[in-house]
Amino acid sequence: MTYTRSLLAATLALTLAACGQQQTAAPVGSAPATGSSASNEVIAGAYLIGFKQDALRIQSLSQQAVVQAQAITAAGGLLTSQWADISAAAVKLSPAALDKLRANPLVEYVEPDLLRHALGFRSGQSAHPAPAAKPGTPAPVLTAQALYAPSGEYTWGDAALKVADLRAGNYTGAGVAVCIGDTGIDGNHPEFKRGLKGFRNFTPDLNRNDPYSLNDVSHHGTHVSGTVFAQYGAGTGARGLQPGEDVNGVGGAASGVNLYMARVLGDDGSGSSSGIINGVNWCVSQLKSQGGAETKVVVSLSLGGGRASQTEQRAYTAAYNKGALIVAASGNDGASTVSYPAAYTNVLAVGAIDDTNTKASFSNAGTALDIVGPGVAVLSSLPLGQGAAASASAVNVPAFTNVTGADLSAKATVSAGIVAAGGTNNEFCGTGVSNPALSGKIALISRGTCSFEEKTANASRSGAAGVMIYNNAAGPLGMSLTNAYAIPVVGLIQTDGQALLGKLPTSGTVSVTTADYEYFDGTSMATPHVSAAAAVVWAARPTLTNTQLVSALTSTATDLGTAGRDNSYGYGLVNPLKAITGK
Repeated sequence: MTYTRSLLAATLALTLAACGQQQTAAPVGSAPATGSSASNEVIAGAYLIGFKQDALRIQSLSQQAVVQAQAITAAGGLLTSQWADISAAAVKLSPAALDKLRANPLVEYVEPDLLRHALGFRSGQSAHPAPAAKPGTPAPVLTAQALYAPSGEYTWGDAALKVADLRAGNYTGAGVAVCIGDTGIDGNHPEFKRGLKGFRNFTPDLNRNDPYSLNDVSHHGTHVSGTVFAQYGAGTGARGLQPGEDVNGVGGAASGVNLYMARVLGDDGSGSSSGIINGVNWCVSQLKSQGGAETKVVVSLSLGGGRASQTEQRAYTAAYNKGALIVAASGNDGASTVSYPAAYTNVLAVGAIDDTNTKASFSNAGTALDIVGPGVAVLSSLPLGQGAAASASAVNVPAFTNVTGADLSAKATVSAGIVAAGGTNNEFCGTGVSNPALSGKIALISRGTCSFEEKTANASRSGAAGVMIYNNAAGPLGMSLTNAYAIPVVGLIQTDGQALLGKLPTSGTVSVTTADYEYFDGTSMATPHVSAAAAVVWAARPTLTNTQLVSALTSTATDLGTAGRDNSYGYGLVNPLKAITGK
C-alpha cells in the first residue's frame, strides 16, 4: 500500500452495548498456516454485509444498528457480529437470504467472510509446501557474511534493531501497549513473567479463554509475543534451550510495553475476517479515548490472506482514525503483491529480511510494502515443552553446520552405527520399501523425489533407531511429518550429509529433545520486530500521532536494495534508534 499520511475524518466513536459487537466469530476450517493464497479463503455460508453509510445518517447510531439488524433478520439471516460504527455486520445466510439482502436498497455490498492465516513457519521448512512427490524449496540460508550476530539474550534481530543501545538509553516501550492478534500465548512461559495485561479469545474454539491454560496450540502467537516482550534474565534456565542458546533465553525488542493478546486465530492457525475484526476492535478499545487505560496502542497482526475485503478496510480505517497503529505481515508467497490486511490503506505493511539485509525469498513485495524487519531464523519463545531442539554428530566427521528436528519426531537420543539407506541416489523411495541393514542403526537418507514421510516410514519399518535426512540443495532442511514416530528424525544440510556419506561406515548420535524456544521464519516474525520498534519510538516520542509515527519510522529506516523506496524493501529496515535520536 501507499500509506495514507493524513488522518481521515473521525468515524462514530462507539457501538452501543445493546447493538454492539458480538464476540462469536463464524466457524473456521482447517487451512495451512504458511501462505496467503486467495484460493480456499471463503467460509461457506458466512458473509460480511456493508450497509450504505450515508443512507441512515440522519438517524442515531443505535437506530441505524436496529434498522440494519432488522434487515438481516427479515431476510432470514443470522447476525453473528455487528459493527455499527462502520455500518457493517457478519452474518450466516442461506442462498435465499443472500439474494434478499443483495436486493435491499440499504445494502451497499455482500461479501464472503474470509479465512486468514498465520504467516510464520519453522526455520528450514518451505513457505510453499510442494506436492509429496517433490518436497518444498528450502528456506533462505543465513550466510557467513552475516551483518548481525546474536549475543547473550540479544538475538540477531535484536542486534539489527540495536536493542542493546535502546535499552541503554532506557527506550523499552514503557507506557505503550502492543496488542497482538494471533493464535494465543503461553502466559506461563518465564519470558513473560506473568506480565500479560489482557487476553481475549475471538475464535469458536472451546476451552481457549485463559492465557495461563492451553490456548496456543499452533505455537505461533507465543513465538511472536516473545519477539516483542520477552523479559531479560527470565528464561527457562538450562532446560529447554536450543543448542548454544543463552541460559536466560531471549530478550524482546520492546520488553517494557503493556502486552495484550487477542486470540483471533484458532488451533489450526486460521481465523475469520469477522473474528479478527472483533479482536482488532478489542485492541483499540484499550485506548483511553475508547474507554480503556492505554494512551497508545500498536496492533500487531502476523496474519493475512490473498483476497481483499471492503469490510476489513472499513474496520482498519476506523481503528486508525481512533488513534491506533496497525502493523501487518506482507505475506509468505514470494509474490509481487502484498497480502491483506497489510495491503490496506492505513495499515503498515512489513516484509522480511535475513541477517545479511537480503530480502527473504518468501517475503511478498510490491507497491504496498512499507518497511522490513528480521524474519529469517528468528529465535523466540514457544509454549513450554512444545518445541524441539535437534543435534547430530558422527565419528571422524566435522561438526555439522545445521541440524533441524522434524515435526512429530520422537524426543529421544540414539547412538549407533550409521548406514546409507539405499535406493536411487540414496533417496530410499518406494511405498513399503525396507532394508534389513538399517535394523538398530541410524539411517542416512538423501532428500529427493519422494516425501519425507515415505522415507521416514520406510526407515522405521526397517527397524532403524534414528533417521538423518540430508538436503539435495543448499540450505537447512526442516521437515513436517504426517505421522508421529518412535524414533528421532533430523535434517542436515547438503554438504554435511554428503561428507558423512563419504565417511561411511562410521557411528554417530542423533538427538531430538524438548525445547521451550525455536527458530521460525516468516513475515510473521518480521512484523513483531517492527511493532516493537514502533512502540519503542512512540514511548520515546509520545506527542506523535499515528500518522507522524509512521512518517518517523519510514523516513529513518535503513535504505536497502535500490536507492529510495522500492518494492522489495519498502523504505528499508526499521531503525528505531535513529527514529528517536536521529543517529
